[in-house]
Amino acid sequence: MIDKKDAERTGTDRAAILLLTLGEQEAAQVLKHMGAKEVQRIGAAMAKLANVSKEEVYTVITDFASSVESQTSVGVGAEDFLRKVLVDALGQEKASSIIDRISIGRSTKGLEALKWMDARAVAELIRLEHPQIISIVLAYLEPDQSAEILTCLPANMRSDIMVRIATLDGVQPSALSELDDIMEKTFAGKGTARTSALGGAKAAANIINNLEPSHESVIMDQIVQTDEALGSRIQDLIFVFDNLLEIDDRSMQELLRQVSSDKLLLAMKGCEDAMKEKIFKNMSQRAAEMLKDDLESKGPVRISEVEAAQKEILQTARKLAESGAIALAGKGDEYV
Repeated sequence: MIDKKDAERTGTDRAAILLLTLGEQEAAQVLKHMGAKEVQRIGAAMAKLANVSKEEVYTVITDFASSVESQTSVGVGAEDFLRKVLVDALGQEKASSIIDRISIGRSTKGLEALKWMDARAVAELIRLEHPQIISIVLAYLEPDQSAEILTCLPANMRSDIMVRIATLDGVQPSALSELDDIMEKTFAGKGTARTSALGGAKAAANIINNLEPSHESVIMDQIVQTDEALGSRIQDLIFVFDNLLEIDDRSMQELLRQVSSDKLLLAMKGCEDAMKEKIFKNMSQRAAEMLKDDLESKGPVRISEVEAAQKEILQTARKLAESGAIALAGKGDEYV
């Protein structure tokens, strides 16, 4: 019988268990078909796995086999199928953006290679390029990686790059071709020019959401000084900790299940009473009472530690929202 710990394994944990049972060569072949983020997540899960029971291994393999058996053959008309599914699920605008990103990812080896590189290495590679080229690179990469790269670039470049990302209205074939040429020289890759719906105020906000608070405030101040209207538009799309007050109770409960008690305790040291009550009412009475006691007994905490904990919880919230597990009803989110 599988115990509670086994039952609470995440999908990533289960994938890690499956790969460990395959053996080195077979697991390596599977990982070749995954992106950098997926490999990093699964690799971390594999490193942390401990005390996996035989029953759990059997269950993971059985579930996987059942899932495979239930699938029909794929490959014929897969692109049309993907387009229809995404449009039905997300609407035409969001689906087109994702399909463009998938297509450009298939044809642009240089950009894909950047996803596997350390942020400092990417910054060193692109820092002497034209700011418009840098903005296209950061708009293409995942927001958390782009935020880390941005902090490695000279401070006097950051606000200009964020303005360019926010005002990008797609990527012209000539600009993408130029970017492909740069990447080819470094990685010997080949790319084909293709217009892609990258950039925009939301893309800029997503990157800023992943910055440290000190960097975020400086960059936003500079953007507002350069273009007040644009700064206001980006600010409206930035999801901050106080916006969690606006999410529904079910979403808050799911978020709290994914946040460690230590992080929550730190984050709440900087909360207003309304936010504290929102959190307390979405916990069991016993858990809420314990948290209240911990808050009262917790000594002074550095503001930087509180901000870092709140940032981590916000990142968790955004990931849950992207997967459809919760709905963020704060600034810039498209829920009704």
